[in-house]
Amino acid sequence: MNQWSEGSQAALAELTPQVQRELRALAKSYLGRGRGNHTLQPTALINEVWLRLLGQSQALQWENRAHFFGIAARLMRIVLVDYARSRSAAKRGGGAETVTLDENMALCPNRAPDVLEVSEALDQLAKVDVRKAKVIELRYFGGMEREEIAAALDLTVATVKRDLRLGEAWLRRFLS
Repeated sequence: MNQWSEGSQAALAELTPQVQRELRALAKSYLGRGRGNHTLQPTALINEVWLRLLGQSQALQWENRAHFFGIAARLMRIVLVDYARSRSAAKRGGGAETVTLDENMALCPNRAPDVLEVSEALDQLAKVDVRKAKVIELRYFGGMEREEIAAALDLTVATVKRDLRLGEAWLRRFLS
């Protein structure tokens, strides 16, 4: 990753298939949690994220794998929010995509929140507690495990677990 950010095309060629595979699995997982009638395909999502990552590669120095996928998670959230906004602004129908952050986490008992609501809730949580918002984003948009989040944010796994639990409770309350 460091060689790529320094401009090495060989490093980019070697890295691309690996990153694309991981991003595809993440996109499939993430999009699979929403409504089944969405039109955004995992390939389109990862291609957009990949293009944005390519555009930022010269400006950023990747610290490690977790840092890279943390940025990818943030970009995935941005792409999904942009997509949902464009769909809801369309003349013929639209409506934002429904998102379930986790199969076991029903934030709204009557209905699943859409990606715009989740994004707004994360923005509001960041005003209260930036770290908890970042932990939630890495977990649900980045698909990172607790251990990876702890390494990326230089926290203990226990702190990540606490932040996830408290952040999810805050989101649940905000969205209900």
